[in-house]
Amino acid sequence: MIYPYNEKTPQIDDRAFIGENVIVTGDVTIGADSSIFYNTVIRGDVNTTIIGKKVNIQDLCCLHQSPAYPLILEDDVSIGHQATLHSCHIKKAALIGMASIILDGAIIGEGAFIGAGSLVTQGTVIPPNTLAFGRPAKVIRELTEADRLDMKRIRDEYYLKGQYYKSLQNKLR
Repeated sequence: MIYPYNEKTPQIDDRAFIGENVIVTGDVTIGADSSIFYNTVIRGDVNTTIIGKKVNIQDLCCLHQSPAYPLILEDDVSIGHQATLHSCHIKKAALIGMASIILDGAIIGEGAFIGAGSLVTQGTVIPPNTLAFGRPAKVIRELTEADRLDMKRIRDEYYLKGQYYKSLQNKLR
């Protein structure tokens, strides 16, 4: 379901996949080849949400913002199942693990990996190419080449799944 809010209508690239039972409202932009999987909610009714190209947002995520900060996901970002993102900035090729919460003003560096179930508190900055984990999240170590390859595998798999489901949607229309 795509809804305007206060005369702002979501702008979704034609090449993006939007799964069933997804709700997108208001001032939201979703880039080409991005995939928004089932039962996710993206509300742009307080501030702006910008989702770049080839981003995958997995099932049951919640994205929202506060008046003070927009929500920005740069290109090639992966957001794991049941994650909650609120007025944060996720930089290029970062991965947010399942059931993690990222709060207002937090910045997740380029290529960083936030472990499943983590809580990144308000205003926290996670450096690029690091693994952070915990409640509150703390940097554990630099990422290894194996970590980076696994993150790329996840991005590529979700890109292909999104493309598959997008083509299936087109056939069923």
